[in-house]
Amino acid sequence: MKDIIRIKTITKVHDFFGLPKPKHPLVSVIPIDERMTDIDYGDFTYVFDFYQISLKSGIKGNLTYGRNSYDFQEGSMTFMKPNQTLKVENSEEFEGSSGWTLLIHPDLLRKSELGNTIDSYSFFSYEVNEALHLSDDEKQTMTELIHKIEKEYSHIIDRHSQTLIISNIELLLNYCTRFYDRQFYTRTNLNQDYVTKFEGLLKQYFDSDIHLEKGIPTVTFCGDEMNMSGHYLSDLLKKETGMSAQEHIHQFIINKAKNLLLGTNNSVSQIAYDLGFEYPQHFSKVFKSKTGVSPALYRKAS
Repeated sequence: MKDIIRIKTITKVHDFFGLPKPKHPLVSVIPIDERMTDIDYGDFTYVFDFYQISLKSGIKGNLTYGRNSYDFQEGSMTFMKPNQTLKVENSEEFEGSSGWTLLIHPDLLRKSELGNTIDSYSFFSYEVNEALHLSDDEKQTMTELIHKIEKEYSHIIDRHSQTLIISNIELLLNYCTRFYDRQFYTRTNLNQDYVTKFEGLLKQYFDSDIHLEKGIPTVTFCGDEMNMSGHYLSDLLKKETGMSAQEHIHQFIINKAKNLLLGTNNSVSQIAYDLGFEYPQHFSKVFKSKTGVSPALYRKAS
């Protein structure tokens, strides 16, 4: 069994790196510098109880995050949410690295609107190899916001401090959304290849009758088959086609269902089972949500 180290507080992170006590217990910016080289990370898996947003440049070591390893020779941003795992390898190669990591404890956001919406920023569920790559201007924008957050929690805390800190965090996340949109756009040729591959994956899944054993393919399954996270696949498809991965899966199934409804005399229940649905009622609900009519009415009207 792997040795797991759980770090529950931001103070513990500061202690781990030999940094001064944090100026705010729920939010902190720590520098990425030569001190990272001196740490013996060991053969451990780390689990943190807070959000992390990192901008890293010049790191030659490898970071294993989730299922994948990433080489940080380029400047990039990565995102972690609470309870995700992290393993660091080759820390001796971190020389010349620079950047920062923003630590955000969920308690900071607990009573704010961002506390309710932060998990809707899907890049917190991306794999590390799906990092956000920034231009120099974009890096400057991110770093300026980080300086504002640092400045705010470094001053005497008053009744406005938390609101202003959270506002700047939200602004940073919204910029990240914009920059990811830019990244998807500039990679559109590559992404079109992924769209074609995804469509082929769905066809092969049903043609091979895998659905009869495993049921309807999930977004996670499709992402795994394409060596990316389900969240990243869904966002990629949404940018390229206007439909999420789940919508694509449902659309594919609906088209097959229409052919079966019009081309066979099988009952609606049998068609549902033939498409991989465990319950016919679920099939009817999905079909009606996409077509506006039940399977029986679609067959009758046609």
